[in-house]
Amino acid sequence: MTDAPVSATTLDPITLSVIQAGLSQVCEEMDLAFTRAAFSPIIAEANDRADGIYAAEDGSLIAQGPNGLPVFVGAMQESTRILLERIGQGVTAAPEPGDVYIVNDPYLGGTHLMDVRFARPFYRGGKIWCWLSNTGHWPDTGGAVPGGFSASATAVEQEGLRLPPVRLFKQGVLDAEIYAIICSNIRVSEQRIGDVKAQAAALQVGADRLEKLLDRYGEATVEAAVAELRRRAAAQMRVHVREIPEGRWEGLAHIDSDGVVNAPLEIRVAVERQGDDLHFDFAGSSPPCAGPMNSVRATTLSAVYLAVRHIFPDVPISAGAFEPLLVSGIEGTFLDARYPRPVSGCAAETSQRVAEAVFSALVKASPERVTAAPAGTSGNFGLGGVDPEKGRGFVMYQLSGGGYGGGAGGDGLSNGCSTIGISKAPPVEIMEQQFPVLYRHYALREDSGGAGEHRGGLGLSYEIELRRGEARASFVMDHGRFGPPGALGGRDGAMNSVEVIRGGEIHVPPHPSKEQDIPMGPGDRVRVGTPGGGGYGDPGARDPAKVAEDVRLGRVGAKAAREIYRVALDTAGEVDRAGTERLRGGG
Repeated sequence: MTDAPVSATTLDPITLSVIQAGLSQVCEEMDLAFTRAAFSPIIAEANDRADGIYAAEDGSLIAQGPNGLPVFVGAMQESTRILLERIGQGVTAAPEPGDVYIVNDPYLGGTHLMDVRFARPFYRGGKIWCWLSNTGHWPDTGGAVPGGFSASATAVEQEGLRLPPVRLFKQGVLDAEIYAIICSNIRVSEQRIGDVKAQAAALQVGADRLEKLLDRYGEATVEAAVAELRRRAAAQMRVHVREIPEGRWEGLAHIDSDGVVNAPLEIRVAVERQGDDLHFDFAGSSPPCAGPMNSVRATTLSAVYLAVRHIFPDVPISAGAFEPLLVSGIEGTFLDARYPRPVSGCAAETSQRVAEAVFSALVKASPERVTAAPAGTSGNFGLGGVDPEKGRGFVMYQLSGGGYGGGAGGDGLSNGCSTIGISKAPPVEIMEQQFPVLYRHYALREDSGGAGEHRGGLGLSYEIELRRGEARASFVMDHGRFGPPGALGGRDGAMNSVEVIRGGEIHVPPHPSKEQDIPMGPGDRVRVGTPGGGGYGDPGARDPAKVAEDVRLGRVGAKAAREIYRVALDTAGEVDRAGTERLRGGG
């Protein structure tokens, strides 16, 4: 039986809306299945994963779940496109029903090696109707340091095992030989089977749910809906683009260092609205760097897309939303890394600097929509060693929240997730149960939010002690040399800080927030302070009552209240009106 042709004009709005929600629900159920079945806390607790549906002809994004990591949106689209090209060229084996491809090669539409992508063809009537794909952050993929965040890597081989697209599952059966090769090249390999099966099972859930959706509405109707939803997403984004004044707006963001050469890297962007399109020109950004802060093309594009999504969050997630966003000028810069450049910092760090540069440009054009800079670092901390009590190795990966930037609508969120994701730090109790560590301190960081009429959100302060055994610590973080910039007169947020206390001596990484292979023994501790968001507007214009409340709640110190916000408080912590008027020049 063949479905009757369906056009956008014959689709009623209710059916279109239901199919849109149905496609999103398919992705959301994949996310839930992946999270619930995964072994690793970084997936099961921190949600460092994403699932999506991609077009059979070109790999373009059809739908992604609302709870998937946003930075994977553009990357998975590019990865699927390249996979289809390789299959068409005969470089990669053609699929059969039940096959699942695995790939983590950053230069083939990826991010960094720890983000492992699965792709499965979805068959309907004997032909591929679409592709289902997901990405999960594996705690380790081999390489020089546990966790893969090698702060001083100079080649991608030092970062871990690099996999081109290969069929890990063939007609539904795990290829034991390929899996053995993977396990022979990674740490704590005995734990990976849980994540592998969870990742594959999530795709099976997606296939089952999508089958039911197509059975209910028919292929022709769903295909017409997909085309119409893409068209509408593009049209909606173009409407928003026209809200931005015509002109050229420049933005600048810095990366502390690449981990090898102790000097800042620059991301320069010129944003220009031309009709219904937004052009992002990154010419003038720093050249490819020696260390792991290079970004690959797919990640850079994805960072631009998600930055605009932050500004216009109501646009549905689909390939259509990206059509008016045109990126150029990355060739020959560290934002378009080619083999063998190391890239472990690209997804978690450099992508956030790309978004920050976009924000710094567009806040001038659209101050009512765009905020000051957020914390802009995932705070990647890896700890690996052997737990003598359990008699096995471990690899612990800790990510951290930070402050969001203040904006026209109010103060920034404190301890929010990174710009590129919806991930959250795993619960302290889970980490202490899984690994031989003790959290001595875990709290909001006072005075970390940038001062402004609307204050930046606060970062996080934590301290971890190694309880037993020997381990090695590695850090790939950022904003340790420059705090997240304020906007429109607001102050910068506090910089990231890292200290390692060994035998009572404090060690500070010579590269701000970046170092690898720091030996630790029982009783040694790691102390981290994550950045606060940038402030928005003149701090002297902030409501004194809000300053008093911030002091009362420990968000802002009394000294900062007086010297930066120019607010006088009495002994009870209430606003001294006369004193405040004098400080602000009114008396």
